[in-house]
Amino acid sequence: MFRKVKLILLSFVLVIIVVVVGNAIHTNLTRKGIDYDNKDVYKSHDDRNLAILIEVDKKLLYLIDLDTNEIVKQYVVATGKADTPTPLGTFKIVEKAAWGGGFGSRWMGLNVPWGKYGIHGTDKPNSIGYNASHGCVRMRNSDIEELYSLVKYDTTVTLVKGDFGPFAYGFRVLKPGDRGADVQEVQKRLKQRGYYEGSIDGVYGDGTKYALLKFLKDNNLPITDRIDSNTYKKLGIILMD
Repeated sequence: MFRKVKLILLSFVLVIIVVVVGNAIHTNLTRKGIDYDNKDVYKSHDDRNLAILIEVDKKLLYLIDLDTNEIVKQYVVATGKADTPTPLGTFKIVEKAAWGGGFGSRWMGLNVPWGKYGIHGTDKPNSIGYNASHGCVRMRNSDIEELYSLVKYDTTVTLVKGDFGPFAYGFRVLKPGDRGADVQEVQKRLKQRGYYEGSIDGVYGDGTKYALLKFLKDNNLPITDRIDSNTYKKLGIILMD
């Protein structure tokens, strides 16, 4: 009788141990797959060396395997309107979230130094393929969800438009307060010549203005806080057809 009771108790204890250990293993494996910034968003682990290339003028986003130089995925996107252009240059993904609303089901923020820009979904799918945003890159929700699951933080994102790099939108007459890749390029040129000591952040602030005025004076150009075609030329910035 006592032997039978002992066997039942031992069996019960073993079942409890199996249940506890099993739950612990399940919880551990599940936690590894959850993005705790958005607990309903599960991560898909992809160990490939991936990067994103966006052709702003063609409204195309490519996910590229850098090790094989192959296009893994291709998506049609929407980009910025003429008065709110999409930033050009090379950046990193520094945010991943599920925002909702006008940003669709996913958001991936970029470290653009002169503003808050990102790649996100949309509640206006008919805008895809057009110049329709305030500068961000819009995708269909199903597309951004797939892309979100494939890329990691610090993934490189390069945005290009034609052959003219940061001046793909043309030569603007820059003035204090302006922001963009063209301002960033002017800062680089002034820094290379020893005039600018600030950060290359694409923001035309006081440091850029001071460097410009000194550069203009040293090169016998009219003193102004505007950066026009003459200044571009003196800095060696010339668009070639």
